[in-house]
Amino acid sequence: MTIAAAIISRAVMADELGPPDSYRLVLHDPGPPSDTQVRICIRATGISFVDVLTASGGYQVKPPVPFIPGSECAGIVDAVGSAVRDLAPGDKVVGSGWGGMFAEIVNLPARTVRKMPAALSFEAAAVFPVSYATAWHALVDRGRLQAGETLLVLGAGGATGYAAVQIGKYLGARVIGSASSEAKRALAATGGADAVVDARGDDWRDRVKAANDGKGVDVVFDPVGGEATDPAFRSLGWNGRHLVIGFPGGIAALRTNLPLLKGASLVGVDVRQFGLFEPEKSEANRDAVFALAAEGKLRPAIAKTYALKDFQAAMEDAAAGERAGRIVLTMH
Repeated sequence: MTIAAAIISRAVMADELGPPDSYRLVLHDPGPPSDTQVRICIRATGISFVDVLTASGGYQVKPPVPFIPGSECAGIVDAVGSAVRDLAPGDKVVGSGWGGMFAEIVNLPARTVRKMPAALSFEAAAVFPVSYATAWHALVDRGRLQAGETLLVLGAGGATGYAAVQIGKYLGARVIGSASSEAKRALAATGGADAVVDARGDDWRDRVKAANDGKGVDVVFDPVGGEATDPAFRSLGWNGRHLVIGFPGGIAALRTNLPLLKGASLVGVDVRQFGLFEPEKSEANRDAVFALAAEGKLRPAIAKTYALKDFQAAMEDAAAGERAGRIVLTMH
């Protein structure tokens, strides 16, 4: 008998993409896993801005409907397919994918499921995989961040921003965190930022420059976009790299003379496509961040947890982006 055999499973689902109130909590059993899948009883699911954007139909790629939101979770293995060798019922695991995880039970490909680091709680593990894999890919593969360089992190109190602060410090960089509230700046400092600046300050560029001893920064980690992108790019020094992670603030227009004058690069970061085109390297990156989590060197911050039945309030909270730390759904 499997762990979930006697459970009436529920999931958040909509027949058409739309705002949080388009979704309903319905009975849903994904059935047994296929040969290469793992069936997980979910204990906690992370909610990000991108999860809500995807659920609304506003993301650049539209998922098929009916749709269950959610891209990362933590829980306990209930059953495994016949071809699965490295996981067994009862294992505590972390899983990621594109949808399906605002639910009590999910079937995921075994290749997207990993054993949960003992140093993390279910809530922390549920928001670990995507943010930290994204930040690692951005800083190591795309930004080539070196020890002794300066990293400017926009949205440093957000999901990927906070991960970038921690990873930047681990890589030996001087980290400047930019965030829009006192609570988010305090969180960035707790994560290891050497200096923090008010993202809404009129003298933002001057403060960034002062925080780096009057010099331009080497790498910008930009998960914000909009009006933040231009001044951040202008804050780069010679041979700087501006990493485009996302643009909840809107898609910016950047003057093309700026990269020429600074010898700088505008670099796109898409961890989803990275996993498709370079799967072996993507897996090696995940090995690296999970090992650091197991050592207690990387740890996400949880702002608030919601019960599954309060998913609409949780989605609205995540979309607002005002919290310092992550939003998590918890299951019974």
